[in-house]
Amino acid sequence: MPAPLQVRLAGLLVALPGLFGMGFSLVLLLSAVFGSATTQGGNSVYGEAAYYAVLGGGTLACGIGLLLGQLWARSPSLVVAVILAGAGWYMLGPSSRPELGLPLLALTIGVVVLLFRQPSKAWALGQEGADLDGPEGGRS
Repeated sequence: MPAPLQVRLAGLLVALPGLFGMGFSLVLLLSAVFGSATTQGGNSVYGEAAYYAVLGGGTLACGIGLLLGQLWARSPSLVVAVILAGAGWYMLGPSSRPELGLPLLALTIGVVVLLFRQPSKAWALGQEGADLDGPEGGRS
């Protein structure tokens, strides 16, 4: 059964932080290779780049999985959204960076809402008889 529109949209939203993480990893790696120092406060920039590459790659894989309609990607995408919501909340409050926190919170709330809509739940449960892309979300 093909994934409903809500799942594919959530896939796009999940892929965005994954792309950002991969890009940040690349920037760190390039700064370590072409920059003057490979350590920052005693930490290896190469290790930090690898860390963000793993996190970004996993998040990007979940987003692509949702775009392709893979059921395995739903739960990890929800976990990533909840974790990023905490980061957005911290940016909004204690860090006093609402210009970063609000968009991140909006993105994560969007993912959670899209993946818990009725068509998304019906898709995840394998309920084929429902009109998954309809305005009522499979309710009759």
